[in-house]
Amino acid sequence: MAEYAGLGLFLLLGSGLVALFLVLTSVLGPKLRFAEKQEPFECGEHPIVSPYQRFNVKFYMVAVSFIIFDVEMVFLYPWAVVFKGLAWYGFVGMLIFLSVLTIGLAYEWMKGGLDWN
Repeated sequence: MAEYAGLGLFLLLGSGLVALFLVLTSVLGPKLRFAEKQEPFECGEHPIVSPYQRFNVKFYMVAVSFIIFDVEMVFLYPWAVVFKGLAWYGFVGMLIFLSVLTIGLAYEWMKGGLDWN
């Protein structure tokens, strides 16, 4: 258990600092409240529509597609760093990987997954 003493001390000090900052903020912070301050704030403008409205499902499809392709493209950087050490085996492997990504993107494009209309 001695090897966990440092971790326990770190968690204890971290929790103590968070509690201290929360108490100091509530004690020293401003307490002025009025109706305009309690309204939802969005880029300095008053909200035009309800924040609880439904979004078009296309928005979520484009967002998920972006995340999928962005995360998969993260694999290109480590491959590029060790490219010379991998020789043809690494090149062919990445070519297959990029081919699958390209086919997936083409399929999504043909099905209209990237259209906002």
